Amino acid sequence: MSNTPVSLHDAGEGDEPRCNTSSNPAFSSIIEARLSRRGALLGGLSADLGAMFVQPAPAAAQAATPAERMLGFAAVPTSEADRIAVPQGYTARVITPWGQPITGSMPAFSTRNTGAEQGMQVGQHHDGLHFFPIEGRSPDQGSSTDGLLVMNHEYIEPRFLHASRYAGQRLGGSAVVIANNQRDTDEVLKESNAHGVSVVRVARQADGTWAVRNDPRNRRITGLTPMEIAGPVRGSELVRTKYSPDGTRTRGTLNNCAHGVTPWNTYLTCEENWAGYFRNGTTVDQKPDLPREHARYGVPTARSRYGWELAASGADEFARFDATTKAASATEDYRNEPNAFGWVVEVDPFNPASTPVKRTHLGRFAHEGVVFGPAVEGRPVVAYSGDDAVFEYVYKFVSSRPYTAATANGSLLDEGTLYAAKFNADGTGEWLALAPGQNGLTAADGFGTLAEILVNTRAAADKAGATKMDRPEWGAVDPRTGEVYFTLTNNTRRQEGQVEPANPRARNQFGHIIRWREANNDHAATRFSWDMFVIAGPEAASRDLKGNALAADSLFACPDGLWFDSAGRLWIQTDIGESEQNRGDLAVFGNNAMLAADPVTGEIRRFLTGPKGQEITGVVTTPDRRTMFINVQHPGATTTADAFAAGTFNSLWPDGEGVPRSATVVITKDDGGPIGT
Repeated sequence: MSNTPVSLHDAGEGDEPRCNTSSNPAFSSIIEARLSRRGALLGGLSADLGAMFVQPAPAAAQAATPAERMLGFAAVPTSEADRIAVPQGYTARVITPWGQPITGSMPAFSTRNTGAEQGMQVGQHHDGLHFFPIEGRSPDQGSSTDGLLVMNHEYIEPRFLHASRYAGQRLGGSAVVIANNQRDTDEVLKESNAHGVSVVRVARQADGTWAVRNDPRNRRITGLTPMEIAGPVRGSELVRTKYSPDGTRTRGTLNNCAHGVTPWNTYLTCEENWAGYFRNGTTVDQKPDLPREHARYGVPTARSRYGWELAASGADEFARFDATTKAASATEDYRNEPNAFGWVVEVDPFNPASTPVKRTHLGRFAHEGVVFGPAVEGRPVVAYSGDDAVFEYVYKFVSSRPYTAATANGSLLDEGTLYAAKFNADGTGEWLALAPGQNGLTAADGFGTLAEILVNTRAAADKAGATKMDRPEWGAVDPRTGEVYFTLTNNTRRQEGQVEPANPRARNQFGHIIRWREANNDHAATRFSWDMFVIAGPEAASRDLKGNALAADSLFACPDGLWFDSAGRLWIQTDIGESEQNRGDLAVFGNNAMLAADPVTGEIRRFLTGPKGQEITGVVTTPDRRTMFINVQHPGATTTADAFAAGTFNSLWPDGEGVPRSATVVITKDDGGPIGT
């Protein structure tokens, strides 16, 4: 075979193309109108900008005790070094890197591993994660020394995955090798098995370090694992395929970004930029003819991102990535296969024999993650999710049935109402129901059934009039106030005429964090009030909760990961795109980092910086908050094609040699105290 490299992906880190062409108001116009009434200067920041930030109600502002300061650590400076840096008095160690054997025959890591061996190892490009105490009774109570670490693997870097085979060749980060319009089948298998979810038991050792334990619950869920389809879309004509003629099953989960944890102790993995894994070459009159459930999500008409449909074997599990209409009916080809992706998938980490379930009532889009409001006995379950693409929406699901701790399970997510958020200029907001007959969703427009609405969630939100946002990503709920926080990472497609004080520049590079309080503090309410928590950026173009510019210890850009610990600290992780890191206006921020914030005072302080070319993502602590786990994704991604050919990777993290590897980092305080104090 010829080894001619072909790059199939030019979108950088797997971001979806802009697909929202609706006329719904952008968040820019809403904030402009609001600030105009407050006397702020449009098109730039001013001293008056601080007036837009609302302080939490005094009753909700519970200060940390003197024994536990909210930000009791010295900030680390920005860094361009190829290492993890944490505050003085803390130690960071690596665990569960890509290729760590966890199940089956436990094959040792090598870039020569086969596709089958990768299916027994930790996947590549770690993302969202959670630590489940080993007792298996609660997602956040129980052992702080022994548990199941469950993590997502968002995407892959083929040149690192196959580094031994293609050493010396000039390959960029997204390049795959195609010859005679075919791909090596085992390479495709390895890439598919490097996606998905890893479930692995970890425990603290006598010396304070953590280690992987061999356990029957250790498991890999990949792009090939059989899945059930549940909720209103189950059985719909829109998900019937050759593999599942009755529309009840599919294979695999892909581009697993952030996650969620249910009150009943299961893990939710969220499918984000899945559309590029498929292609649809259907044409009419020599022009592309894609249904809206493909076009609105950016399914390409040429090759897919990794070209899995070109596997030389022609095996059905890979041929399905070609969604071109090829037969007389949908049950004879894979025209509907993309419709089985873009969902939230429930995994029971304590039952390795269980089948993952795609919970379709949570909507179909580029799910960054999902976060639950507090589970209250006798009240509905409420879950929030962001659609991580420019000018897309924030969503909320409210269950029909109430939560009962003794009987709660995933079926609670199959019946309810999905809403899209509308942010009004006066600081109020409303949740627009995405249901037949409501908010303009009618059969005449192709929204006659709930299944049609959910498969076309984005189009339904367009029609309902939701507010277009700047890449809604992770969400978090303050355990003390119930306020909901969401990161809005950036939107460089914003034009001069759309400049907004919340993103106070054209080509918004820096992002912000929004928060809202539901009416009557009821997460199931249909109205809310919103405001800004922080506007990210350099000192000249940023504001904290009090309206002050961010300083050396607090400045950051492109907020992404977001999580509250049980004491009420807000942890913020950054994702400056690999092609922009340490360049131009983003150079001041250094490598991607993690910061901690006090949501009462608005103080922010940098806690961690990562190695070269990576994204810091995923964060959780043990129940006692004395051990923290975070993920480092795609270190070395800034390695150029020429450097790869020369074997000089831009990062050697974490091993100091060989190829860079995504990995989990375990952080402890040297005095044994809670993290952050």
